[in-house]
Amino acid sequence: MLAGELYDAMDPDLVRDRDRARELCQTLNATRETEQEIRRQILIQLFGKGGDSVWMQPPFLCDYGSNIELGERVFFNFNCVVLDVCPVKIGDSTLLGPGVQILTPMHPLNAELRRRQEFGKPISIGSDLWVGGGALILPGVRIGSRTVIGAGIVVTKDIPDNVFAAGNPCRVIRDISQENEPAT
Repeated sequence: MLAGELYDAMDPDLVRDRDRARELCQTLNATRETEQEIRRQILIQLFGKGGDSVWMQPPFLCDYGSNIELGERVFFNFNCVVLDVCPVKIGDSTLLGPGVQILTPMHPLNAELRRRQEFGKPISIGSDLWVGGGALILPGVRIGSRTVIGAGIVVTKDIPDNVFAAGNPCRVIRDISQENEPAT
């Protein structure tokens, strides 16, 4: 599964791992704002890396959690979904708006094969990104660092560093490298 090859999603080990993640998400989503330490402990258990510094506004849903690696100080706003059948890597100080979906699963075009197996492609998101609310990031995409992704878009192809990208499908609108330079 993690290698992007065809696999049986009903494999008992995978079902067990998904059940574990869903139980953790359900517990997380039932917490109150005053229960930050409980949230932190759940996130440490859920994510493969980065649960100790992520800022999470529940509700949040994922498939496995263990395939999600976060840099320092990643922010998930309300209603984010990460389907992590393949690795999802998110760099430091990245902000994900409400309703962002990060989707690694894919399904064969052949209907008979699709009934039995699926596959996925990893997603890599750089550091210091801002992803607008409602964005969909599709399988196999790489988004560079210091980039801004517009709200409500569908990212189907790689996006480089230091750009503002928007539209459907998502495309580079302009370079923002000068705007990413520190003030002197």
